[in-house]
Amino acid sequence: MDLYSQAAGLPWWIPIDLQPTRYRQLVSAGLSAGTIKWRLNRGQLHRPYHGRYISGPDLPGQLGRARAALMDNPDAMLGFHTAAELQGFGVAPTDSVHLLTHAGCPFPQRRGITTHQTVLSAIPPVYILGLPCARAARAAVDLARTLPRFDALPVLDAALFAGAVTPEELLVEVGRHDGLRGVRQARELVAIADGRAECRQETQLRLLLVDAGVRDFVPQLPVLDGKGRIRYRLDLGDPQRKIAAEYDGSSHLNPQRLQQDRIRHNWLEQQGWAMRYFTAPDLYNSPENILATVTATRRSRENRRP
Repeated sequence: MDLYSQAAGLPWWIPIDLQPTRYRQLVSAGLSAGTIKWRLNRGQLHRPYHGRYISGPDLPGQLGRARAALMDNPDAMLGFHTAAELQGFGVAPTDSVHLLTHAGCPFPQRRGITTHQTVLSAIPPVYILGLPCARAARAAVDLARTLPRFDALPVLDAALFAGAVTPEELLVEVGRHDGLRGVRQARELVAIADGRAECRQETQLRLLLVDAGVRDFVPQLPVLDGKGRIRYRLDLGDPQRKIAAEYDGSSHLNPQRLQQDRIRHNWLEQQGWAMRYFTAPDLYNSPENILATVTATRRSRENRRP
C-alpha cells in the first residue's frame, strides 16, 4: 500500500469480523472434534492461530486476527505495524499481528503473532474499532526506531499525512524513548518528517536527497498559473532553482495518464521548471544516478546568467 491516502482510509473499510473463540468453547457448544475438522476443511470455520477459531465463509481479516491475538493476554495492546494500520498509517507491510506488553508479562508464542515487550511507562491505550491500540505517536516512533531508515520515514510522513499525529506529539514521544535501541535514528527522522508527501516513494526520494545534503526540495510544491491559482503540484520541488524531482509509478503508464503527464510537463517546462523523472529501478537499484542527475541540474541552474 503506497498511497498515504489509501492507508489513511483503511480503518474505515476494514470488514467487521466475527468474534474469535477457543476450541473448548466450540466443544462446549456441542461441536465434536470431527465436526470442527469438517468445518475447517470446508471453509466454514477458520483457525488464524493454534486453538483460536473464527466462524464464517471468509478468511479472517485484520480485526478478527487482532482479536484472536489479544485473547491470551488481556493486558496487551496492539502496537507497532498493527496499531499503525488501524490508525491510518500502515505503510510498513507485515504478515503478523503485533502486540505490545510490559516487560516481564507473559506473552503468546504463536506463529503470526509478534510480541514486543517494553520498559516505557504505561500510557492508556486508545480503542480503535473496539481494540486497544498503542497511541499513534507511540506506534510511529516505535516503528521509526526499529525499521530500516528507508522504510521508517514513510511511516512518520504517513502518520502526519493521515492526521494521526502532530509534529509536536512526535517530538514529545521520541523524547520518551531516550536510551532505547534506534532512538537516534528516530530523532533524526522525526526532525525531517513531513505530512505533505503523498506516497512512500516520494518520501524515500526526499530522504535520499536529504541524506546527500540536498534539503531545498519541498514535498507537493504548488505551482501557480498567471491568475494565482494552483495549476499543478510537484512531488518534490526546489522553488529557488525551479527544479522538480518526480516519481513515476506504474499508474503513469496508463495512456490517458500519459497524455495528461505530457500536457503537464510541457506547461511546467514553459514556466521555466527543469523536470526530472525517476522510477522504482532508479530509486531502489541506482540511487547514485538520481543524485548525479539532481546534482548536475542544480549546478547547471546555479551557473545560469540572471
